[in-house]
Amino acid sequence: MSWGTELWDQFDNLEKHTQWGIDVLEKYIKFVKERTEIEISYAKQLRNLSKKYQPKKNSKEEEEYKYTSCKAFLATLNEMNDYAGQHEVISENMTCQITAELARYVQELKQERKSHFHEGRKAQQHIETCWKQLEASKRRFERDCKEADRAQQYFEKMDADINVTKADVEKARSQAQLRHQMAEESKGEYSSILQKFNHEQHEHYYTHIPNIFQKIQDMEERRIVRLGESMKTFSEIDRQVIPIIGKCLDGITKAAESIDQQNDSQLVIEAFKSGFEPPGDIDFEDFTQPMKRTVSESSLSNSRGDGKSEPKFGGKSKGKLWPFIKKNKGAGPEDFSNLPPEQRRKKLQQKVDELNKDIQKEMDQRDALTKMKDVYIKNPQMGDPASVDHRLAELGQNMEKLRLEVQKFEGWLAEVEGRLPMRTEQTRRQSGLYETQNTSAVNNCAQDRESSPDGSYTEDQSQESEMKVPATDFDDEFDDEEPLPTIGTCKALYTFEGQNEGTISVTEGEMLYVIEEDKGDGWTRIRRNEDEEGYVPTSYVEVYLDKNAKDVSQITSENL
Repeated sequence: MSWGTELWDQFDNLEKHTQWGIDVLEKYIKFVKERTEIEISYAKQLRNLSKKYQPKKNSKEEEEYKYTSCKAFLATLNEMNDYAGQHEVISENMTCQITAELARYVQELKQERKSHFHEGRKAQQHIETCWKQLEASKRRFERDCKEADRAQQYFEKMDADINVTKADVEKARSQAQLRHQMAEESKGEYSSILQKFNHEQHEHYYTHIPNIFQKIQDMEERRIVRLGESMKTFSEIDRQVIPIIGKCLDGITKAAESIDQQNDSQLVIEAFKSGFEPPGDIDFEDFTQPMKRTVSESSLSNSRGDGKSEPKFGGKSKGKLWPFIKKNKGAGPEDFSNLPPEQRRKKLQQKVDELNKDIQKEMDQRDALTKMKDVYIKNPQMGDPASVDHRLAELGQNMEKLRLEVQKFEGWLAEVEGRLPMRTEQTRRQSGLYETQNTSAVNNCAQDRESSPDGSYTEDQSQESEMKVPATDFDDEFDDEEPLPTIGTCKALYTFEGQNEGTISVTEGEMLYVIEEDKGDGWTRIRRNEDEEGYVPTSYVEVYLDKNAKDVSQITSENL
């Protein structure tokens, strides 16, 4: 099967067909190019999608990714980013291995096709020239033969005519002989050119054209093979990334399987656990038994009767309360005493870990500088050993400051951990839990009460005296005022050790008098006798207010 023998007369059709083949190749190049653009666009969209849902740094979202479900989602986003990268690889490989290669091949193919058809046209022109020579020789031979026949007829006519002179007859004879000679020469030339043309024509149709058409056929077959190879490469490029895409999908599956709902539930506990114990049972209030009136109640009636002590009561309580119940605003205290015990412990531990990391960084820098100094000492030409002394001194000072900070926070941490119940002792008796927990709660609340009006906290007595109202003014106000009337009674549910200023110690089951309700800060003011009064946590006592006392308390609150 050869185009040279089968299609020897289809030069123009072969030219059109090969041009169509190049057009097909260029169409496939355009197809692959558009595919690469789609892959790039898809990869870009996947990357933007992954970036859009990535947690922002130093935000609340970043804290949420401690949960296994959120970690799995983050792993999914990272895998999708890698997944997008594989589509970029597909685009890049198709561009390099198919688009660029085929574009270069098309240019070479066009040049080769042009060369082959130029050679074919040249051969065609040669055979056409030979044909024209043959035709010219044939016409000349034909003309000479006709000329010879006419000359022969004229001679015979002249020779038969008796009136013609002998000279004219001889002249006609010689003319006829000349024409016959010319016809013979034309015949010989025509015969020679004919033989030559037949030879050229045979060479043209059986040698030159078959060779040229064979080259064109080979060129076309190579184009077809190259197109097939490109299609195979097209699929192989996709197939090469399938294992990596499979790994990305396996990573997503593994991340999904790593979700631990119990662990997430435990993290919720660690994030929001306050460390306080729930309140105990409320005792039954027996209203069938009349309550015993006290002297304080009669004084309350007297004060209520004349109506003069109410403004004083309001003004005095407002002046006395602020050192104890002032709430924190803005940034919390350095020791995190505004937080529940469990959260405070976590914050303190986190702070200690951060400080230890900072110390380790300083130590690494110091070790590096020490080694550099040793090198300078051994090789003075490399540098001056004294040049690092200043930096070493700074690092030493920084490490000392950080160690002091660590000691301070570790002290607070030890204090908190000493007061918190052991988390492993789940079966510990409730009374013991209440005792340890209440101690922590009281101290935390007491520290809140030691804050100054501007929300700052003090670490020692000297600072406290500076930031609070002057002690002399406060003591004078406290001493000069009249005793507050009782507005009810209370029963201590748990033992409370009042170690801070303004608090009072109570024993579980003890009955005391209430002289001031909880104002929303978690503390109730009580009195044991005329000389002993102070604040206790509201959750530690069960309060029984008189109805009339409640009315007075409401009026007092309005005056406040």
